[in-house]
Amino acid sequence: MTITAGAPPTHSTPVALARGFVTGGVVGTAPAAFVVGIVIENVALIVTGLALPAVYGLLYFLAGIPRRAREAAVVPRTALAMIESLEAIGSESSDVPVRFDLTVAPDDAPAYRVEISQSINLVELPDYRPRGIVVVQYPPDRPWRVRIVKRPTPEWEGRLAGAHLDSAPASARVSAPPEGCAVGFVGLLGLLLGAAAVILLFRADLFGQETTAQPPSSTPSVSSTSSTTVVTSASGTVTLGPGQSFLDKGELRRAIDSLTQGKDSRQALTVVVQERLLSVVFAPTGTQAPQFDPDSLPYERFPALIEEARTTLGIHSPGTWQLTADRLTGTLTIRVGVTGSEGTASLEADGQGEVVRRTPAR
Repeated sequence: MTITAGAPPTHSTPVALARGFVTGGVVGTAPAAFVVGIVIENVALIVTGLALPAVYGLLYFLAGIPRRAREAAVVPRTALAMIESLEAIGSESSDVPVRFDLTVAPDDAPAYRVEISQSINLVELPDYRPRGIVVVQYPPDRPWRVRIVKRPTPEWEGRLAGAHLDSAPASARVSAPPEGCAVGFVGLLGLLLGAAAVILLFRADLFGQETTAQPPSSTPSVSSTSSTTVVTSASGTVTLGPGQSFLDKGELRRAIDSLTQGKDSRQALTVVVQERLLSVVFAPTGTQAPQFDPDSLPYERFPALIEEARTTLGIHSPGTWQLTADRLTGTLTIRVGVTGSEGTASLEADGQGEVVRRTPAR
């Protein structure tokens, strides 16, 4: 069984490719500028590294206003749906993120299956149960973007009474069209070029300072077929090889240990983690800047935080993610940002890895 809902959005258009390249460039340039700025003590570069993601996020938001206006002008379709199963995937606040598996039964089209995530108030959670019937809405051209209507109109409340639906087969499941490989490739290319551009522009100050400040024996570099580790007096980086990820069990902890081995007292200014790149900026001796012990981070919570940011904040086709830990605001803060075709989204957690703020895609 198939669902005909108009032509799905094309993700590999020139605009999407350009957006992916620029996004990757910002993701690569910002941490590289921040780290290099710390190493060479260039305040302007540090500020650029911190401000660039915020400026880009604002421009991205403003550029998306016309598209969101067009989408908002489309009248959504309303239908009955049956809850096949549900699972709470978080409980940090009164609104609990819940993953629903639904059978949606439009009046003028075949029934189909869809999986969504939606926040439900803890008090209302008992009202949702398997085989229960709910009212949903979705855009006509995107049937996978289903939202449960918590307060339906009297007409639909009347239809709910005594309604009975049959389960749609698994073959009738719909989901967002996968993002093309070309978008992911140009995003990775932009990330690498952005980081490389910063290093090349400031290579004289960067490598000249390290050569004069440290004897060759104090800058260890360990390379293998699987990863590369570079440690200096001011920073450390670990780059994983193909097919590896810092989300792999124990991989991030091993990388941190390789940067702090024999230096247990070293404090960090910031820790930045991407899929295959870890960067740690160490606090210079005697600095008064806010710092923390990198071993104190709740590494066991990182995969769950990243998964929550990728699946519950409205990014249905997540492309890249970045986790940053610092004390720039006075207390240890962990930020996870994700980007995708729907825009950007982020969440913040405290030093124990408990989520304190969510910023969904708009």
